[in-house]
Amino acid sequence: MSKSLEEVNQSIPTENKKTGFRKILAFLGPAYLISVGYMDPGNWATDIAGGSQFGYTLIWVLLMSNLMALLLQSLSARLGIVTQRDLAQASRETYSPFINYILYFLAEIAIAACDLAEVLGMAIGLNLLFGISLIQGVMITVLDTFLLLFLINKGIRKMEAFIIALVMIIGFSFLFEMIFAQPEVGQVIKGLIPSIPNNAALYIAIGIIGATVMPHNLYLHSSLVQTRKFDRSESGIKQALKYNFIDSTIALNLAFFVNAAILILAAATFYKNGLFQIAEIQDAHQLLAPLLGSKWAPILFAVALIAAGQSSTITGTLAGQIIMEGYLNLRIQPWVRRIITRLIAIVPAVIVISVFGEGITGKMLILSQVILSLQLGFAIIPLIHFVSDKTKMKGFEISKTTQIASWIVALIIVSLNAKLVFDEIKGWIQTSENPMVLWVTVVPLAIGFLILLLYIVFKPFITKAKHEIQNHLPHNFELNFSQAETYNKKHIAVSVDFSDADEIAINSAFELGGKGAKYTLIHVVETVGAMFYGGNIDDHETTIDEKLLLEYKEILNNKGFKVEVKLGFGKPNKAIPKIVNDGDFDILVMGTHGHTGLKDILFGTTVDKLRHKISIPLFIVKN
Repeated sequence: MSKSLEEVNQSIPTENKKTGFRKILAFLGPAYLISVGYMDPGNWATDIAGGSQFGYTLIWVLLMSNLMALLLQSLSARLGIVTQRDLAQASRETYSPFINYILYFLAEIAIAACDLAEVLGMAIGLNLLFGISLIQGVMITVLDTFLLLFLINKGIRKMEAFIIALVMIIGFSFLFEMIFAQPEVGQVIKGLIPSIPNNAALYIAIGIIGATVMPHNLYLHSSLVQTRKFDRSESGIKQALKYNFIDSTIALNLAFFVNAAILILAAATFYKNGLFQIAEIQDAHQLLAPLLGSKWAPILFAVALIAAGQSSTITGTLAGQIIMEGYLNLRIQPWVRRIITRLIAIVPAVIVISVFGEGITGKMLILSQVILSLQLGFAIIPLIHFVSDKTKMKGFEISKTTQIASWIVALIIVSLNAKLVFDEIKGWIQTSENPMVLWVTVVPLAIGFLILLLYIVFKPFITKAKHEIQNHLPHNFELNFSQAETYNKKHIAVSVDFSDADEIAINSAFELGGKGAKYTLIHVVETVGAMFYGGNIDDHETTIDEKLLLEYKEILNNKGFKVEVKLGFGKPNKAIPKIVNDGDFDILVMGTHGHTGLKDILFGTTVDKLRHKISIPLFIVKN
């Protein structure tokens, strides 16, 4: 499998840094590219609405959201550092091609929705600052594509420096806004105490939390941490995890400051003056100057908006490249990939603004957040499963406490996002002139997404027992075989899958051939990568399976049997017949799991498909 963001993968050395500070500095950077997703224009509307309606009351929601984001981003960084796979690559190695195509499609829609919010935000900023029309502003954002190409060709450090500069512009802009607004410090501190005044505040709080974690950030972070080259020893990985957590903590706290500043600004200006219904970015901009008595307030607001849109759109487009290459293993020219991503966002924006006018931008921003909400669970849940997997994480899996905390965060975020989506669909149906169209299109689609989400949640638990056996075998593996030679075959093939069925199958083979026969143990690697790349695959599961197979061989050779091993790749009902037919075997021995019905649908029926494809007898041993 190709490396994630191959052009910059492991391009920044960290081993030659002597002092602790220089070492930390070498790792700092990826999380700043992530942090801009938490202060993008899509978040501004909920912050402004929260501050204008409820003053400082909901600051605690921003703090809680920030802690959730920090946990999930640290999991994403852990996945990339330990497995050297980004989230998209890990998904491709874990799920079937059909599921992966759906996940890829959803991820692409999320990237386009996120890009739409960022394009609109930057266009609104240009409109407010220079009076450029929204359509012209949207068209100008095409130039971002070439800026990103220029930056990444200069190296990831240059891109990180550019993004950090934009983040600093946003931060300083709001620092001065705070000076102009003169918020009540006591009320700000009081806002950190959890409270929900009424149902309207609950809805705003849901919006704030729902817009917290951007799915593309989870893909992006797991890739960007791989730009650092470090010692791959246990201590080296632990150090990389520690420094990246420091990076995430600093960067996401900056994002928290920006979001809190937007909410505080709205509270100190609009709420204080009785303007409780300000939610549009344009309205907020127009009222800042008369309310704060400074012409710089709206200018800094627009500059910060442009910087937020610019920085977010660069990282969003980069995430698009990671998702395409990770899910499809499809590499196209970077500039082509980035133009495609940008056009997917720009074309709908131009069409909608042309047809409905510039007043539609607020609704388009909300729609983009709903689309992001739909996709969020499909990024969070696989991530938690992956970093909890002992096999994938090679001893660096998260603790039970962290797992529980992660699942609680996932439940909160996915539930709130599901409520947001449900409310939006319900609203569309109630206000639609022809609701039947929505009932036969949008509603079944949402139900389909729910079923897929449940599948992703529960699939690893269904197959967990098998994985645990793989992780521990053959240490608890004992053979109680008979030495009888009732059917003395010369060369016997035995299919093994590192389950309880192996012991019975191998014992049965020994009863057939005794110590005079030759045995070949066959195991098939069934990962998605194995299906695509065959023997060229080099993933963690292949390494583990090969190691276990060799341990089987060593155990059996020590017991006096002549045993060889053979590794196949792809679907067992295709790989096993190929190995058997290419060899000089006399008989194939297979153990079965004895499952029927639903489990046949889940796990397949290898024996039925295989027995018609081999030219030798098949001896089936029921477990």
